[in-house]
Amino acid sequence: MRDPYEVLGVQRGATQEEIKKAYRKLAKQYHPDNYVNNPLADLAAEKFKEINEAYEQLSSGNQGGQNSSYQQGQGSGAGNFAQVRNLINMNRVDEADAILDQMRDRPAEWFFLKGNVFMRRGWHAQGLNFMQQAVNMDPHNTEYRTTLNQYMNQTRQYREVGNNMGGGGPDACDCCQGLLCADCCCECMGGDLISCC
Repeated sequence: MRDPYEVLGVQRGATQEEIKKAYRKLAKQYHPDNYVNNPLADLAAEKFKEINEAYEQLSSGNQGGQNSSYQQGQGSGAGNFAQVRNLINMNRVDEADAILDQMRDRPAEWFFLKGNVFMRRGWHAQGLNFMQQAVNMDPHNTEYRTTLNQYMNQTRQYREVGNNMGGGGPDACDCCQGLLCADCCCECMGGDLISCC
């Protein structure tokens, strides 16, 4: 692997905050979602992976050493958080969730990533709760606050669309219940509306 400082574009001896800032900027720039249906998608994915590995190596306290950035055991902090971010970005949420569940320390970053896992699974209520906890624990973190606001706006939009499409009217459950009742009535009369039940 190339020198992690070079990959992230920071100088040796950079603070963890400078490393994190550089990582976030590059991760946002080379995120795979930005290259959907783009001939450069493979190159961007490789660069994104390299950025994540460099960040993991530097944030794990293994500044430029020869050892793998994955050497720290389960339950450690920043390095595994970078790995979890990478897995979430690749939509491998089950693996990310398993790593998070094994961690003993649960700082704001842990709640933020756990919230992202829930949101990716479509479990919006749980996701928003974890995101809110991350913001409460680290109220000055703009990434946490921005992401929470984006998810809240998305959730609000889903509700509005549902309400504008006849919310309060019959939904799928009502339709199925009606069909099952009609099938029972037909069967009592010697017919069969739904042949499989």
